[in-house]
Amino acid sequence: MNSYKPSILSLLLFTIYFITLSCAQTNKQKSKLQSQKASKWTQKQAQDWAETQPWLRGANFNPSTAINQLEFWQAETFDPTTINRELEWAEDIGLNCMRVYLHHVAWEIDKEGFKSRMKEYLSIADKHHISTIFVFFDDCWNPTYNAGKQPDPRPGVHNSGWVRDPGDLLFTETNLTLVLETYVKDILKTFEKDDRIILWDLYNEPGNSGYGNRSMPLLQNVFKWAREVNPSQPISAGVWNYHLTDLNKFQLENSDIITYHNYNDEVNHQEMIDTLSKHNRPMICTEYMARRNNSLFSNIMPILKAQNIGAINWGLVAGKSNTKYAWDEPIPDGSEPELWFHEIFRKDGTPYKQEEVDLIKRLTSENK
Repeated sequence: MNSYKPSILSLLLFTIYFITLSCAQTNKQKSKLQSQKASKWTQKQAQDWAETQPWLRGANFNPSTAINQLEFWQAETFDPTTINRELEWAEDIGLNCMRVYLHHVAWEIDKEGFKSRMKEYLSIADKHHISTIFVFFDDCWNPTYNAGKQPDPRPGVHNSGWVRDPGDLLFTETNLTLVLETYVKDILKTFEKDDRIILWDLYNEPGNSGYGNRSMPLLQNVFKWAREVNPSQPISAGVWNYHLTDLNKFQLENSDIITYHNYNDEVNHQEMIDTLSKHNRPMICTEYMARRNNSLFSNIMPILKAQNIGAINWGLVAGKSNTKYAWDEPIPDGSEPELWFHEIFRKDGTPYKQEEVDLIKRLTSENK
């Protein structure tokens, strides 16, 4: 029998082969782990997160000096003095969480400045013991927008200057999806471990403004982008309209924490809670309180507290957004509405209704 002695070249080729095979297996294992990490939170993960949180109560926050998200975040009009003053009023009545809208255009024109202003906002909010829910996209109100000076409010018109993101541009600008992906991932990577942020609300009211299922591709994409970053905070997109069945199904199947909107009375609101509670996940109502619709602090906030559901009403301080006026009842001369639709405070910090503030203080003082 002849003995075989491998050549140096053969040994080298075998070594390269085994190293390559080992690397491939390692990469496969890493990919599997990343895939596991980037999946929807389990019910246990979600409940564990909830146990670290106080009862969340707060408002959708836009400083009174900003008509929309762009005026909020652009360098020329970013207003830390007003933000600080108004968040102090929120802290004084026991609120501990604000939901805050971003806009990709403010990032696009000044990426580092935008993130710096986000950090400044978070520092101000944290000083007042207020955590933050940031919102990326939004299908509500005006479909187009521009950077720079924003329009003045139209007298008596609810949210006359609020802008969608990305709005109609999504359907006409071929490269916009790539821009939006870069934007979302940049923000998430920058703040992925910031415990001052308790939730990423990826898309406000997808399908609104008549978009319907045309919003589905962006909704699917933003969840995909967020999972690829895999931030430490949970992600969600709130259900708001039972008729949008495809969108609702996707939102509920992919959200770590269940979020929702309800501007109706306590009976309808409780029915919605009962339906959503079947998912066995923590819940946050990220929009409620429209006085004309009998969605009030007095009848909604107590039931949310009793069931440990986050209570984030629309509006804090009356200002340029004009949301003290109802959605569909403009007052063209800009006079005071007989009944405010949203908001807690007048611009000088005095309560619109003292009895409401007294109730909020009472409910929140029991859950420090």
